[in-house]
Amino acid sequence: MNKLCTPLLTIPLLLAGCLGMPKGVEPIDNFELDRYLGKWHEIARLDHSFERGLERVTAEYSVREDGGVRVVNRGFSTKKNAWDEAEGKAYFVEDESLGYLKVSFFGPFYGSYVIFELEESGYEYAFISGPDTSYLWLLAREPSVDQQVMDHFLARAEALGFDLDELIIVNQQSD
Repeated sequence: MNKLCTPLLTIPLLLAGCLGMPKGVEPIDNFELDRYLGKWHEIARLDHSFERGLERVTAEYSVREDGGVRVVNRGFSTKKNAWDEAEGKAYFVEDESLGYLKVSFFGPFYGSYVIFELEESGYEYAFISGPDTSYLWLLAREPSVDQQVMDHFLARAEALGFDLDELIIVNQQSD
């Protein structure tokens, strides 16, 4: 095999690896995108360079013309004393009734967005995973959640093997 073919063959494998999910994490079923659309506040997350130092983080979801989901993440950088914003796109990986999407902020590269718990009556909070246990978020419609929700999130995440020593509780208060 020539040197050019090897990288070309490994790219699909790498991209497919980004669309997996951690062992034990299962996407919710009976997902309704229309109810999920709108603004969410990031309550807790595992740290990553693309969100490092951001406070008052929100994610807003709307339908794209191509049927996908427009994703706008926004957070306040205390270091820059300015707002950072990133726009991405998401598409269902399987059936639209499963809370399992692929999201991209960087061209053709997609990562898993797995909703593994979602408050059913009003879609008030959601537990989200990425392709492995280094990606975890708690999102809510309001800038804070009841302690009972937080305790449940922590217990569920710990049982699934997420490293909660690295968990950041996001400051949602403006100065």
